[in-house]
Amino acid sequence: MKMQKNNIARNLSILRQSHKYSQEEVAEQIGVSRQAVAKWETGETIPDILNCDALARFYDVELNDLIHHDPDETNLGIAPKGKHIFGTVRVGERGQIVLPKKARDIFKIKAGDVLVVLGDESLEHPGLALMKEEFFLEMAQLFKTALNMSDAAEGKEKK
Repeated sequence: MKMQKNNIARNLSILRQSHKYSQEEVAEQIGVSRQAVAKWETGETIPDILNCDALARFYDVELNDLIHHDPDETNLGIAPKGKHIFGTVRVGERGQIVLPKKARDIFKIKAGDVLVVLGDESLEHPGLALMKEEFFLEMAQLFKTALNMSDAAEGKEKK
């Protein structure tokens, strides 16, 4: 319990400072005193479950991460809700990579699944993205339907 208490305190302090909030601003948003926030951040006390939930919502992080994330273990802060850093992978000689198990579990990727590889060469944000084939095809169908509707509307206007 002591390590968990330490994690909560450190996470609250790190989140507040990274968002550039004062203890007064956090207290006002959560509906507690500045002293309560100060005690939470020093580990003197811990917020109750309702305040933990309010804090997780306020900082847009998962409640579980607020409580259990260990910054020493990952060398990273808490990721925003729904965003993940899974670590690094090494590209093999033939371009193959192994997706981390946690990524496969969260996105329900299993052997035999087909993934679409997308790329962006822009200088501002170069990178690659993976997407399940089914989702990509659904999005393509939506675009096609939207274009067909737009073309049909234009055809009616010309008449």
